[in-house]
Amino acid sequence: MNDDVLLSDLRDGVLGLTLNRPSKRNALSSALIERLHAELERAELDPAVAVVALRGTAPDFCAGADLDELLASADQSVEVNERDALRLGAVFGRIRELPKVVVAVVQGRALAGGAGLATACDIVVAGESASLGYPEMQRGFVPAMVMTSLRRLAGEKAALELVLTGRLIDAPEALRLGLVSRVVPDGQLDQVAGDILARLAGSSASALALTKRLFMELEGKSFAEGIALGARVNALARTTPDFRAAIARFLAK
Repeated sequence: MNDDVLLSDLRDGVLGLTLNRPSKRNALSSALIERLHAELERAELDPAVAVVALRGTAPDFCAGADLDELLASADQSVEVNERDALRLGAVFGRIRELPKVVVAVVQGRALAGGAGLATACDIVVAGESASLGYPEMQRGFVPAMVMTSLRRLAGEKAALELVLTGRLIDAPEALRLGLVSRVVPDGQLDQVAGDILARLAGSSASALALTKRLFMELEGKSFAEGIALGARVNALARTTPDFRAAIARFLAK
């Protein structure tokens, strides 16, 4: 399904979602956020979807919240604004809980909520000229919805400096801070991302889902608790049809 704010294309197991508001640098309007919710629900329920790719229409990935909507929100009640903010936060949570891998392909700028959206994804592949930043403070605003993920990924000192100063960082620094997974030359971004997506789409769906779930659930667990949880997932994985078929193929060689 295609619409004005989010382009959607399913091909070879890859659900491609493209933020499509180039005149607004793909800013996150309420309409775009609702479309993201709908497409992530589709990704969860549709067995034809093996992996999700999230991009922005060139030249940028996403500039963050729509400033016109933010300005209008100043006249809304705290309760209404909190509800609206939670809709964006729920996108981040939905990506984390989705039993499919979500890959962000980042070109240009990923700012504020746009940086939060990119780093909420399981894998983030960035072009070498891409930049990330949390400039909300410079607009008299608070980088509230992105801070939970940022603090976990970059650590306390680095994260606090980024949100207090609002400075932009280039892709290599984002890689060093753990905000992106890989940095590649701009001209190779689509090719490298395509290779990653094809590899994921060709993998066992059950193994990917169980691996992602285990990885997320290990947070906050003690070593012993992690081993125990891993043993349960290990045992469950052995019962899946994908496991049986893969072992049979290996033994038949």
